[in-house]
Amino acid sequence: MNKKIKVRSAKGAIILEKSNKLVGLKTKRKDFAKKDKAIEKTERPHLGGFEVMEMKKKGTSLDVELDKLRKKSSVEVGSHIYHTEGSSKPIIPTGEIFIIFHEGTNEEEQMIVLDEYKLDLIERRTSNRIIAKVTKNSSNPLKVAAAMEQYPLVKSAEPDLDVPLDNYDFLEPEDELYTHQWHLENPGFVVDFNRTLKKGADAKVVDAWKRLGNYGSDKIKVAIIDNGIDLSHPDFEGKIVDQFDLWSQSSDVLQGDPSFTHGTPCASVAIAGRNGTGIVGAAPNAQFVPISGTSYSLRSTEQMFQYCIDKKVDVVSCSWGSTDPRFDLNTLKKDAISKAVKEGRNGKGTVVCYAVGNEGLDYISFYAAHPDVIAVGACTSQDEHAFYSNQGMELDVVAPSNGDWPITAARAWWDQGLNGIEGDFKFWRDGQNRSSQHKHFGGTSSACPLVAGICALVLSANPDLSAKQVKEIICRTADKIGDPSEYDDRGHSKKFGYGRVNADKAVAEALRMKDAPPEEPVEEMTVEEMIKQGRGIFKFSVAAQKPEGYGVQMGAFAKYGNVLIQVERLQKLFKLPIVVSINELDGRTVYKIVVGAFNDRADAAQLKKQMKENGVDGFVRNIKDLMV
Repeated sequence: MNKKIKVRSAKGAIILEKSNKLVGLKTKRKDFAKKDKAIEKTERPHLGGFEVMEMKKKGTSLDVELDKLRKKSSVEVGSHIYHTEGSSKPIIPTGEIFIIFHEGTNEEEQMIVLDEYKLDLIERRTSNRIIAKVTKNSSNPLKVAAAMEQYPLVKSAEPDLDVPLDNYDFLEPEDELYTHQWHLENPGFVVDFNRTLKKGADAKVVDAWKRLGNYGSDKIKVAIIDNGIDLSHPDFEGKIVDQFDLWSQSSDVLQGDPSFTHGTPCASVAIAGRNGTGIVGAAPNAQFVPISGTSYSLRSTEQMFQYCIDKKVDVVSCSWGSTDPRFDLNTLKKDAISKAVKEGRNGKGTVVCYAVGNEGLDYISFYAAHPDVIAVGACTSQDEHAFYSNQGMELDVVAPSNGDWPITAARAWWDQGLNGIEGDFKFWRDGQNRSSQHKHFGGTSSACPLVAGICALVLSANPDLSAKQVKEIICRTADKIGDPSEYDDRGHSKKFGYGRVNADKAVAEALRMKDAPPEEPVEEMTVEEMIKQGRGIFKFSVAAQKPEGYGVQMGAFAKYGNVLIQVERLQKLFKLPIVVSINELDGRTVYKIVVGAFNDRADAAQLKKQMKENGVDGFVRNIKDLMV
């Protein structure tokens, strides 16, 4: 027996599967679960008006045992409990069904539908929206709702379900250095040093986590293309997938060379895990794709981005580039980046972030200037422009980094610190050693992966967004900082781009776009689309129909284009005359479609069976009643 059933929900169809041990009961006795020998224990005392109980294991099926319980005088109602795939959370149908009829369906026709499925009308919300409830003579409410979805007068039938809800008590990370990460949420001070910061001068990442109710999706892949990535660092434990080294052309990523340590802190800012130690990245749940070996060469450029396409990487962070005019990008290299942005993620596009550079120039890195990437500059803990961050018209956003007080990030085990500096000052600006596996960090190298992590949160909120849409969201939701006169009529500044990145606003916009109705296509309409809009050229043969005889009504429509489509389909299927009744209802024109025009009601009933066999539902209709 198939235990799975498809039902409508607010977000589309969901598949429910019967529990093999839980049932829902409404009983007359409070101690029923304790007294009845068939019950193991009460799982939940209240869910949708039922008690959720676990049955004792027996040789017979749960269906049989539930039927036995239903026959007991103390049991008023018994129901199966359901789960969605991969979840143990109990789901129970309350017995009510929210039904939306097609526009133009009158109350008489609606009651015919309820009678056919043996439902009671509980409440009428509008002329075509009602709430009905199953009766003792009805089938399972999930089966009833699924069957009604196929009925021609019914637009949708959604069974009311009850499910335990989650408590959203947000737990902040317990990682040791989390309170030092002012760029995620700036409290206005450094916790262990006498330094005043500007409260709120941060990327609003903590607010984004709270809005999501989590730390982002573990389905999102973030690639860091860089050198010197410490794969053994605790902040990356359990997160690494699909690693690759361009220099060795293998998965053997270069480690241990003191000349290369940059990739480790960059990666940590984006995706360091929430594991109780060290720091936390902007997207701590994201998967980490380390790609080692930066290169200006065409082949390497193409390979690194093709690798991201092949591995279905969602976001790429590149904290490197070139501002030397002799090493601008040629067309083929630009195309390699564009290909990832347009073809990655199965056609939705991989989001690519590039740092603008730290030379303090009035133009940005040629990689960051690529029109398809997100060009990231740096601002400070005082919400000011970081003096080193390159400026330019191609700059998209800035993100908090050093320039006043540095970022705390992971450091590779072979990192020897700043040259010519002794003691802990080589890793920590104030000389105060907070961890042997971390250090102070900054530059646009830190700002870029911060934005990349935020992009991962945006895609966690709405994975259907294209790379172009993610970039637009990041720019559109940024906060304007600095002097308002810095910004032009477009809201853009050469120093700040469109402003300081705001993770919370970006996530909120992604969620809004997820729930917004789809935009109407602007492409040239197909023939079917033209018909649906009542356009096109059609051959008619029209004759008046006397108000007598019987047929099978299969629907009522408010749009004339839909009438044309249905009439053509029905004529091809049944080779019978089609009767269309035109009436006014509440000031709107309504078209009712009837197949056939028989003198005998029995002939119409036979047609109804034939239509049912062909997947078309309907009901026998006296044609004269169409005039009512």
